[in-house]
Amino acid sequence: MKRYSLGIDYGTNSCRSLLIDLDNGAEVGSTVFNYPSGEMGILLDEKNPHVARQNPQDYLDGLEAVTRGALQQAREKVPGFDAAQVVGIGIDTTGSTPIPVNKEGTPLGLLPEFKNNLNAMVWLWKDHTGYAEAAEITKLAHEMRPNIIAKCGGIYSSEWWWSKILRLRRADPAVFAAAYSFVEHCDWIPAVLTGNTDPLTLKRGVCSAGHKAMYSAEWGGLPDKEFLAKLDPALADLRDRLYEVAHTADVKAGDLCAEWAQRLGLKAGIAVSVGAFDAHMGAVGAGIKEGTLVKILGTSTCDLMIAPTSKPLADVPGVCGIVNGSVLPGYYGIEAGQSAVGDIFLWFVNHLVPDSYGASVGEKFVNMEKAMAGQKPGATGLLALDWNNGNRTILVDVRLTGLLLGQTLHTEAHEIYRAYIEATAFGALTIIKRVEEYGVKVEEVINTGGLSIKNATLMQCYADIIGKPMKVSQSEQTCALGAAIFGAAAAGAGEVGALQAKVTATREKVYYPIPENQAVYAELYALYRTLHDAFGTAEWSGKINHVMKDLLDIRARQS
Repeated sequence: MKRYSLGIDYGTNSCRSLLIDLDNGAEVGSTVFNYPSGEMGILLDEKNPHVARQNPQDYLDGLEAVTRGALQQAREKVPGFDAAQVVGIGIDTTGSTPIPVNKEGTPLGLLPEFKNNLNAMVWLWKDHTGYAEAAEITKLAHEMRPNIIAKCGGIYSSEWWWSKILRLRRADPAVFAAAYSFVEHCDWIPAVLTGNTDPLTLKRGVCSAGHKAMYSAEWGGLPDKEFLAKLDPALADLRDRLYEVAHTADVKAGDLCAEWAQRLGLKAGIAVSVGAFDAHMGAVGAGIKEGTLVKILGTSTCDLMIAPTSKPLADVPGVCGIVNGSVLPGYYGIEAGQSAVGDIFLWFVNHLVPDSYGASVGEKFVNMEKAMAGQKPGATGLLALDWNNGNRTILVDVRLTGLLLGQTLHTEAHEIYRAYIEATAFGALTIIKRVEEYGVKVEEVINTGGLSIKNATLMQCYADIIGKPMKVSQSEQTCALGAAIFGAAAAGAGEVGALQAKVTATREKVYYPIPENQAVYAELYALYRTLHDAFGTAEWSGKINHVMKDLLDIRARQS
């Protein structure tokens, strides 16, 4: 009998489904649901640009819509398809995206008394309101628990679990008091599907726990009460209402309950796997293996690598955590990333590119890429820092901002666009250099996400700057594909590695570094690192008065 698995991928602005044939990876159904609340699904506060919240109802409505949509497509596409052939469901979400819940596990944002309170809503990954709390957690951890903060890359982020919860405690004590517990988005959806939203008994994933909540079996789970009490006694009390054990994503969270089976049009009792973050499941859907870096290119980027747990692995400063089992069972998952990539390009086109490049956003991108086609590296005379939304790795500082250097009265929009592409590639190279410095070898890069498929100029820039072959994942939905793989594994349809071998692939086109471009980019990267260290670190000492003139010299050579 044919077997299928369903992956649900919750992104920043929408959720999507992917239904795959487990024999060959054929994608037989996929639909998208755009979150209707707020601005492109995000609840904002005009008084505070750091606020980014979401409405939990959007998640439930989306779950129903995209599942039924995928099943309908499969019926139309595959003769004899039956929803009873779906054996498992996997879930991935953004994160850290904690949800304040009551004792029953109902999000406070769904209760009438809190429906207009942003603080009671879901705290989206890109909410940076807890930046001061993050700095406080970092400082205290270095003093009290240096072994824990070392596994987090040395700096705790405002995008992570405890920063957000501590910020809520201080910003809105009434909402904090009403919250019996907190649940990651990636843990709450499987809990809903299995009919067990009890915060004390629902299964939590090690991916979110390890990368964002300072969890590790090495030190007994979550940070100890003594440490949490130093931050706020209320956090120490909260620890009792969280969890002691977290699971890898191949573990079954439970069986699909009757209510949600009916709502989705699926068979009750099928496996629902433990949830994880989108990037980590995307890495699995892209075919991650030892020596491969999977780069998920979207509004921001996330980089994933793995290293076997059988060998010792050094702590890597500046990464977003090293967690046993967060990507694949039996391997450490190493996460890094950049806070804005696609978002920088979109901001630039929406606000600064003139209509002479086109009437629509799409036309402007196409025409800028055409204008860039004949340019040599360095010919723009420009250099940018890609920190328009802060720096995630390796500096972990949301209070850093973007910079564009080298403009003249002759600078054109497509040249600035190229400088931003190059800046994001320089940021990516900085990450690779850091992990390789600490013993994690990167031999190839598999890229996934819309940018990797649509933008050949960007891919070639990345190959030239990073100096590694750039492959592109066959699937356009690698996060949902990874989720489907874990759903199948939880159903007993196979080991994760065997399932990966069956259903993942890369495209025929590979982007290889061009040696003459590499030589110029090596010069530009040295200047980028000067700016990076000068503006981004307190320890740097040196001069930057040569940078503009060096850019002019390179431009003169390359024009």
